[in-house]
Amino acid sequence: MGALHFLDDHAPRPPAAAPCVLVIGNFDGVHQGHAAVLREAVAIAKARSLTAGVLTFDPHPAAVVGRGAPPLLTTLDRRARLMGDLGVEHVWVHRFDAAFAAWTPEQFVEGLVATALHARVVVVGQNFRFGAKRAGGLEDLRLMGQAWGFEVRVHATASDARGPYSSTRAREAIAAGDMDEAAHVLGRPHALSGVVVKGDQRGRTIGFPTANLHPVAEMLPPDGVYATRVEHVGPDGAASPVGGGGVTNIGVRPTVGSGLRTIETFVFDFDGDLYGARLRLSLVARLRAEKRFAGLPELKAQIAADAADARVKLSR
Repeated sequence: MGALHFLDDHAPRPPAAAPCVLVIGNFDGVHQGHAAVLREAVAIAKARSLTAGVLTFDPHPAAVVGRGAPPLLTTLDRRARLMGDLGVEHVWVHRFDAAFAAWTPEQFVEGLVATALHARVVVVGQNFRFGAKRAGGLEDLRLMGQAWGFEVRVHATASDARGPYSSTRAREAIAAGDMDEAAHVLGRPHALSGVVVKGDQRGRTIGFPTANLHPVAEMLPPDGVYATRVEHVGPDGAASPVGGGGVTNIGVRPTVGSGLRTIETFVFDFDGDLYGARLRLSLVARLRAEKRFAGLPELKAQIAADAADARVKLSR
């Protein structure tokens, strides 16, 4: 896992462990395009005996200076682990608030990039802008790099036949319930995470006890039934499988629900207590839309059919 460091305008900034290759961006999703950039940065760092680091921001800058933050693809902890799996050693998270948004380009480079984080190579995208009102551009960054002793590299955009990999593309796929496309863009299934809380326990009365997650920070797909891989996430972020996967219902449960949206999973081949555990549900496939049934016997028969369908999808 890439070590997480939280920074803001008021807290003292711990120094980077060593001079680094610093990649700057939001990296929500750590999708295939992000992964290509991070692998390249890690390779540069190894070749030059530098550490590999990422500078990102929380909340999303659009929440402060834009039209509102887009739906979340991954939590910060998950992002740090995914980046660490790619070889990133440090993930620096600067609080993005009105005060930080007002920094000049010079303050951003001198105070953060050069002095606090000891960047020797800075990797950014082709449309990178920085400083108050996006006043700084690539040429400004290159000139400041010459003054402060770092090189600027502009990473290429990774793409496939459908176009560039992007967080927007992943969100569009999730919103459409196209879990195959979402997994293709992300390089893994889209996942939801949360703590198991007590529900109405109706599932156990019909032979399908469920684990109910609340709250969930990540973007939800359309209401429906999904084949999911289930993992327990420990305090250190390490994950381990639970049971043999599961079938997850996202929605208002029109047959027996109260009208509130829930996320509940029947976990295969598991008979333990999950209350209070943090789970991650990887959405492998959408099985069907949510619908109302005539009664509990019909609902029970459909859940059994969904479970059988989910097992087939997960086995592939």
